[in-house]
Amino acid sequence: MILKIVIEDQIYPITVPQQIISEAGEFFDRIDKDMDNGWQMSREWVQNPNQEQRCQIVGDKMLTAMHNDNQQLMVLLSAYVLARVPTASELRIDSNGEMLETELILA
Repeated sequence: MILKIVIEDQIYPITVPQQIISEAGEFFDRIDKDMDNGWQMSREWVQNPNQEQRCQIVGDKMLTAMHNDNQQLMVLLSAYVLARVPTASELRIDSNGEMLETELILA
């Protein structure tokens, strides 16, 4: 599967093997558990992030992974999005520090 990551005017197609989506459930559960108690999203505290907000949070983590050239983490985070929202086709990540402006695009 491919998830397109869009940052500003750049498109990064991230190829995610189905095997990773199937086998990384424990990793995905840890991500969810971290967010279960709320999350600081830009200037706003979100007590119980919904699925879209969780994908926005993951998008922010992707931005950091890209800046650190951590391709493996990019694939795992993309797999998280695809596992939690199977109809996701792209994630348009806001790079100006406004997590709530990140857009999840469905197929």
